[in-house]
Amino acid sequence: MNNSVADVFVTPKLFDRIVQSPQNLIAIETPNAVEVLAQFRMLALRTGQSVYYWQDETGNASMRDREARVPGSRRSGDALRYILQSPQFGVYLFTEYAENFRPPNIHVLRQIALARAANSRKVVFVGEKVRMPEGMDKMFERIAHEQVTRTRPRLRDGRWVA
Repeated sequence: MNNSVADVFVTPKLFDRIVQSPQNLIAIETPNAVEVLAQFRMLALRTGQSVYYWQDETGNASMRDREARVPGSRRSGDALRYILQSPQFGVYLFTEYAENFRPPNIHVLRQIALARAANSRKVVFVGEKVRMPEGMDKMFERIAHEQVTRTRPRLRDGRWVA
């Protein structure tokens, strides 16, 4: 992905869309999850937003401060239970989520999906093809990220065209 300003996908507007979504479970489908995560990290650093990223070997960690880890969240089920019980706002990103879509984690995901609180917690799955657990498709909001190849405008018949 080109790093020009025009190619930035994770913007404050996208972050607001995630936070204001009626769904607590979000699927961002992208061909370049690594770049999207890097952009979430930049957004968290610039805005101070509470964004966490779960990895198998480290658990939930703050994207603003990589040393700030959530204790007891190394297993995906424990991380999801923490998110469900947390009283604080946060956006939690997962790229390694195959485990999350198996029992008993599906039960916890359903609880997160149905939770209604003023301090919303959003669980965001980032990947190329995010397949929802059976019967949960309506509990997710899908956001598609397609790379756009930008062409330079050129003059044709006296008009600028892209």
